[in-house]
Amino acid sequence: EATPVERMAHRLKTRAGRAAYALRKQTVEPVFGIIKSVMGFRQFLTRGLQNVQGEWTLVCLAWNLKRMAVLRPA
Repeated sequence: EATPVERMAHRLKTRAGRAAYALRKQTVEPVFGIIKSVMGFRQFLTRGLQNVQGEWTLVCLAWNLKRMAVLRPA
């Protein structure tokens, strides 16, 4: 049994593994960067799982509304 780090290193040595890992750049990860840098959301202001889930829902709602405003037809 290989460790998770060893499995990932092996995966990144294969062409298919590198292609799958490269998809991260075009999927959801840039959104997290935008939420952190543009929207300034760096940490949760509440404590407790339920409260954090609610706060994250509001952050996602704000992001989605922002995207809808940008992408709406003229």
